[in-house]
Amino acid sequence: MDYQNRAGSKFGGGGVASKSATNLDRRERLRRLALETIDLDKDPYFFKNHVGTFECRLCLTVHQNDGSYLAHTQGRKHQTNLARRAAKEEKEGKPRDGQFMPGGQQGVQVKRNVVKIGRPGYNITKRRDPLTRQLGLLFQLHYEEIAEGVVPRVRFMSAFEQKVEEPDKNFQYMVVAAEPYNTCAFKLQAREIDRRDGRFWTWYDEDNKVFWVQLLFKSEGEERYSGAPGSAPSGPKH
Repeated sequence: MDYQNRAGSKFGGGGVASKSATNLDRRERLRRLALETIDLDKDPYFFKNHVGTFECRLCLTVHQNDGSYLAHTQGRKHQTNLARRAAKEEKEGKPRDGQFMPGGQQGVQVKRNVVKIGRPGYNITKRRDPLTRQLGLLFQLHYEEIAEGVVPRVRFMSAFEQKVEEPDKNFQYMVVAAEPYNTCAFKLQAREIDRRDGRFWTWYDEDNKVFWVQLLFKSEGEERYSGAPGSAPSGPKH
């Protein structure tokens, strides 16, 4: 820390540092120390959110830059939480990260506590097959901040599986999940989905981070002869 040229001090003399200056210097020293010992790419608690700030998944704190996060990792709160987690895992008999189990099997890492960043943007377009005249929908979901290596997943659930609304047998839900976004659900008519080739499909555009889902409902005649309405899969007839 430079103690020269402070107000009220002679040239070459060391003035009294203010509290803010002392804290700033301490954080800088901690940051330099952490850079020598910590690789952020391998830190399981380091997370950059969608607004550009950094979060500690262990302590649930938010930091404006990586230097602030690194200084935080050297602080008492982070070190205490690390010790508590290690003690808890040892008590429960869980292997630490990188620890090997008897027989040469490597221990499974503790499930990550993913910080959700909200719902994805989406577009919905009504469709009608030009040949069969079946009605359907085309979903386009935007996942600009999707986690690396994650591919969105989709499934259908009945109205009686969900706990958000009063169950209504006339509706079903299409659920789409992709970390770190919140899982979103779309309320559909309780009509059977046509799962034959080319009728129902999904595609994830990795370059543009867009997930596409197309579904077509079976016609009334097909539903009448194929059983009760719902989301049960139905293959092509031979």
